[in-house]
Amino acid sequence: MKGVLSFAVIMIVALLAAGAGVEAQAPAAPTGAVLQRIAYIDVQRVLARSAAGVAAREQLEREKATMQKEMDAKRQELEKLREELEKKGALLTPDARRDKQEQFDRKRRDAARTMDDFQKELEKKEAALLQKVLQDVSGVIERIGKEKGYYLIVEKRGAGVIYAAAEADLTDEIIRAFDQQGPKAPAAAPAPPPAKKP
Repeated sequence: MKGVLSFAVIMIVALLAAGAGVEAQAPAAPTGAVLQRIAYIDVQRVLARSAAGVAAREQLEREKATMQKEMDAKRQELEKLREELEKKGALLTPDARRDKQEQFDRKRRDAARTMDDFQKELEKKEAALLQKVLQDVSGVIERIGKEKGYYLIVEKRGAGVIYAAAEADLTDEIIRAFDQQGPKAPAAAPAPPPAKKP
């Protein structure tokens, strides 16, 4: 929220400064000239359509699939223990039944903890991969902004843009330039260790 407010202040100052300069020099510039000086991009679209963004998403999906296999194995183990308790529970001594129940409860807690750990690990990896892609694309945005003489390029969603003309959208141009630059796909993170057998 703080970043959006500071951006809004910068935007207002830039527009006021540009407006003050125009009034002092001559009649107002045509609308097209302003559009050529301010543009926006949709970072979510860059992440979804650029080669590096797609590669980052695919890597996350592979890691998620590996984690899901481990969780499925834990779920099957729990299901097997639960069935044993239901079918053979009446035949067990009270001590044996209590031991089985404690074993089941412990494994269920472990599975819940593992799932929570996996979720946090995926979120951390996603943030790191997306940060890498955004760092790479920011250089492309800066280069195109300088080459084309833009005063300002904003991120459509983060800047709270209410209206933007399609001509001011640089997203597809940024994606093409980003893909042509050929950024390296995010480095593969090591796979999680295989599931431990009890």
